Amino acid sequence: MVDILVIVMAYLLGSLSFAVIVSKSMGMADPRSYGSGNPGATNVLRSGKKKAAVLTLLGDALKGLVAVLIAKYLWDAGSITTTTVAYVSVAVLVGHMWPIFFGFKGGKGVATAVGVLYALSWPVALICTMVWLIMAFGLKISSLAALVATVLSPVLSFYFMDETSWSVAVIAIAVLVLYRHKSNIQNLLSGKESKIGQKQP
Repeated sequence: MVDILVIVMAYLLGSLSFAVIVSKSMGMADPRSYGSGNPGATNVLRSGKKKAAVLTLLGDALKGLVAVLIAKYLWDAGSITTTTVAYVSVAVLVGHMWPIFFGFKGGKGVATAVGVLYALSWPVALICTMVWLIMAFGLKISSLAALVATVLSPVLSFYFMDETSWSVAVIAIAVLVLYRHKSNIQNLLSGKESKIGQKQP
């Protein structure tokens, strides 16, 4: 029963869309109404409000980090299984992508996935973060940087994670993130993908 409750709570935590929450609290337009329509930090940055984008990024990452850290604490205490920690890792991301509080229309999950990775294995997360930063600031294309880091994460997980179920969770997370980036992949292939900070109507 505790296992199920923890998974449900992770989903609910993930359903807190900080792009929408931060934008509303700062008197900004709903991020789903402009740019790419994605409630995430990159799209919020298109509004020109860097502070809002940073707060969105931190909020989305922290909810992934907190959900999994709580699960790992309960696992250490013997209250839940290793597999439940893996389910929690995926559940918080699913909540972000399909939030019950916002009509099941959420973000693409990169920041939340990074937060989950830092909780599961900081070396994996750190390497992925460095890859993203180098590519994002070098090419100025956030989605491409995120896609490369996403593909790399499952490979790294099998080297740095002792729990097989956690590595399987990372594979599931990577698949979900790639799925949510379908339009970005199409834009990249056609040369139409927008760059970081580029404003859109």
